[in-house]
Amino acid sequence: MIERSYGTAQVPQGDDFAEEITHGWFNVVYRIRLRDGQQAVLKIAPPADVAVLTREHEMMRNELAAMSLVRGHTQVPIPRVDHADLSRELVDADYFFMEFVDADNFGVAASRGRLTDEVVVAGGRQLGALNRELNSIVGPHFGPLQGPGSATWRGAFSRVIEDTLTDGERAGVDLGWNYDEIRAILAKNATVLDEVTEPQFVEVDLWTKNSMIKNGRIVAVLDHERAIYGDPLMEAGFTGIDLPAFGDPTDFMQGYGIGELSASQHVRRRLYSLCMVLSMIIETRYRGHQDTATYDFGREQLDLLMSQFGHGPLTR
Repeated sequence: MIERSYGTAQVPQGDDFAEEITHGWFNVVYRIRLRDGQQAVLKIAPPADVAVLTREHEMMRNELAAMSLVRGHTQVPIPRVDHADLSRELVDADYFFMEFVDADNFGVAASRGRLTDEVVVAGGRQLGALNRELNSIVGPHFGPLQGPGSATWRGAFSRVIEDTLTDGERAGVDLGWNYDEIRAILAKNATVLDEVTEPQFVEVDLWTKNSMIKNGRIVAVLDHERAIYGDPLMEAGFTGIDLPAFGDPTDFMQGYGIGELSASQHVRRRLYSLCMVLSMIIETRYRGHQDTATYDFGREQLDLLMSQFGHGPLTR
C-alpha cells in the first residue's frame, strides 16, 4: 500500500513503522513513518463483509468527495490527500493516505487540561466560524453528497431517520421506546423541516475531537465521512442546545454568528439530536462494543429528548 502511494524508495524497513490512532470509531487509522522519516496517515474503511449502518455504506468515498469540495470551495484547513485507492485490489476495503498534521487534537488536549481557558474559548469560536464557511458550499440536492439525493430536506432527513430505525430493528436493539413512537414524533414535527430550502454542506461531525490545534489556532478539520447537503443546524457543534452533556455550545454559536433560535429552529434542532442519539445507541450493536457505557449514555440522552417532545418515561 505504501509502495503504491509513495513509491518503492519510501517503503519502511523493519516492522515498527505503523502506530494505530484510536480516537475514531468507524475507520481504522494509522500513523505511518516512511523510510525517509516523514510521517503520513493511513485511513482504511471497514472490509466489505463487515455489517455497518445503512447510511455508512461507501462512507470513505463520501469523505473523499467532501474533502475535495472543502478544498475547492473554502479556505477551511484540512489534511492533504496524498493517494486514494478505491480498487480494493490490495485489501478488501477502500483506503487513502493523507498528510500527517503535527498538532494537538483539540478535544483531547482540552479535556486533559493542556490548554488554557482562553485558548479553549477561542478554539470553539474558530470552529463555529469554520463551520459557517463550510456551509457556504451549496449542493445540487439534499442528502448524501454523491446521492441518492432528494428534492426536499424533509424527504432526505426522514430517510436518514427511517434507515437508522430499520437498522436498529434488524439488529434487535432495545431503545427503551417503541420504534413506531419515534416515527410518530418525526411525522408530527416534520413540517418544520420544510423551512430548509437550500441544500448546504454540513459536516455533521464537526466537534473538538475532529479538529487539530496548534499555537492557539485550529490548523485542521478531520473526519468528513458523514458530510451531507442539508440544514446547518444539524452540525454536532449545536448539540449542547438540546443535550447539556455534549457541552456548552456558546463559543461555537458565537463563532458561527447565531444567537437564540426560533421556536421552529428548536424543534428542528431536537430532531437532529434525536437522529444522532438513535445512531449512537444502534451503532453499538454494529461496532461490537465490549461494554455498555456508550449504549447506556445514549439511552439516557434519548429519554431526555423524548421528554422534550412531551413523552414521559416508559414504565420498565
